[in-house]
Amino acid sequence: MHSTNHCESAARRARAVARGRPLAVLLGALVLAVGGGGGGSVGAADGVPRMPDGHPDLSGTWDNGSGIEFVQPQKRGESVCVVGCGPTGAAALAGAATAAPAGRPIYKREFQAKVADLSARQVQTDPVLRCFSPGVPRIGPPDKIVQRANEVLFLYDDVSGNFFRIVPTDGRPHRKDVSDAYLGDAIGHWEGDALVVETIGFNDETWLTDDGAFHTTDLRVVEKLQRTADTLEWSATAYDPKVLTEPWTLKPRIARLTDQEIAEAAPCIERDLDHIVDGSHHTNPR
Repeated sequence: MHSTNHCESAARRARAVARGRPLAVLLGALVLAVGGGGGGSVGAADGVPRMPDGHPDLSGTWDNGSGIEFVQPQKRGESVCVVGCGPTGAAALAGAATAAPAGRPIYKREFQAKVADLSARQVQTDPVLRCFSPGVPRIGPPDKIVQRANEVLFLYDDVSGNFFRIVPTDGRPHRKDVSDAYLGDAIGHWEGDALVVETIGFNDETWLTDDGAFHTTDLRVVEKLQRTADTLEWSATAYDPKVLTEPWTLKPRIARLTDQEIAEAAPCIERDLDHIVDGSHHTNPR
């Protein structure tokens, strides 16, 4: 349990999701800058708007839950319990260390203890709870997409703040003039009506999921986005053979087009450390 402005901000965002309002994203000026030159979309019989080049137009604001619908804050004395407000102390840590949720990444035997330890100490070790980027694929589908003829811009608002990714779709290779990063280096191509995004060039300071699933700098993530009328299906597979026994494919997520525009998010400011009471944490919904 912990009480901070960070927790209050997460709770406020969760309430916004519950009311059906999409989360906020900064970068409004960037949207205007890249959105003006892409050309308008054209209609189609299948209900999917298309760009002049014939590719589906993925542009829009997409309500996808943003991965924090688990936040249900409760007042506990002078503290605020955000989620998982059941057993505390040693019992909670033991449960987190031994539980292996279905559908999670499968690690080689020599790395399983490290994953269990990170999961059990999530409130101390999770980079997102220290205001760092969630990384990919943990960040999930974008909250807003701005599409041009040769690039697609993904805008996000996650628990730890605003993020963006620029995905070239003009056939260029991955960049070699940039350092490893939290969100990596992405390039995209079209497979029929599906946009496929391959991302490499990650640092090793993010997790694949919310439960200690670390990765190496060899991580490669392939995402697929496909629009059907007013819905967007997003799926992703993570490849990291140094630590995983096999590629990990996430359960697809469905985002829905919304007319509620996004705005600037509250800043993420770390104020938890002095208020942590125990190691309890949420049940890792994504």
